[in-house]
Amino acid sequence: MHKPLSILQKIKHPLFEKYNLDVRVKRDDLLHDIISGNKWRKLKYNLAQLKKSNYQGALTFGGSYSNHIHAFAYACKQENIPCIGVIRGESDYANNFTLTWARHWGMQCHFVDRKTYRRRFETNFIDELKEIYPQHFIIPEGGSNSLAIPGVAEVLTELQSQADFDTLITPVGSGGTLAGLICGDSVANSKQHKILGIAVLKQAEYLIDEVKCLLTPEGLTHKNWELLTRFHRGGYGKFSAADVERIIAFNEQTGITFEPVYSGKMILALLDLISQGYFKPYERIVLLHTGGLQGLGGMIEQGRLSAKDWPSLPNTVED
Repeated sequence: MHKPLSILQKIKHPLFEKYNLDVRVKRDDLLHDIISGNKWRKLKYNLAQLKKSNYQGALTFGGSYSNHIHAFAYACKQENIPCIGVIRGESDYANNFTLTWARHWGMQCHFVDRKTYRRRFETNFIDELKEIYPQHFIIPEGGSNSLAIPGVAEVLTELQSQADFDTLITPVGSGGTLAGLICGDSVANSKQHKILGIAVLKQAEYLIDEVKCLLTPEGLTHKNWELLTRFHRGGYGKFSAADVERIIAFNEQTGITFEPVYSGKMILALLDLISQGYFKPYERIVLLHTGGLQGLGGMIEQGRLSAKDWPSLPNTVED
């Protein structure tokens, strides 16, 4: 996987002007047409390690509309790596928007029920999978492991050459991206920036320990970070009609597409925090756009969103 550099784009909004804030977006959604955002960065060194080893394939975990599954399947196709996805849900999902493409790119889907899927972090379950698939390199859900950290950390190396800033904000699902940013800031900058994570799932306080477990020794010295857990909008994958309206309005104002599961929740949290006086006047804020726009296809397919509201839905068709 080659090393692209994502642009840093300044955006304008009436609320930013009212509170004298400088806001920019790190456009990781543009890293790759298919393997965009944090998925590209987290898979980069995982797949490099696999290719150095004697493994003959790769295995990972995800839901039936998972951004990680989608990106993983295409990345493995590009690297000629046979891959398996352990999918939460029934085999009826095999023909949905996300899994149709994953299977098109060569992924073998192994469907499990929710009870079994909850064991995905258990050592015994991983050992069982290793017995069934002994030649497959296992990557955790969301791609969040120690090999993901250096890939995400490169965001800070890039930002160091692009602009001065005070606060970096990211949506948080499994914790790997937040941990990578913390570690990257510890290595790339002598003065630590504020790193702010917006949890997209309910009861996400446990992710604080997950993040700490992923930190490198340098990252452990970084104290200027925080995970906010009150902006989940009802839980993972949940959002209201009002939430969607606010995100669509923001998309139209900025010309950048944010979706309602990950990046959109970051945007809504940002707007709420600004109104609450969280940021200091003239604070320089960078938002990390972690991609995930393929998820719009599944939500439109399910009738949860209207296609007319998302004219810049990325084309995921590529052989």
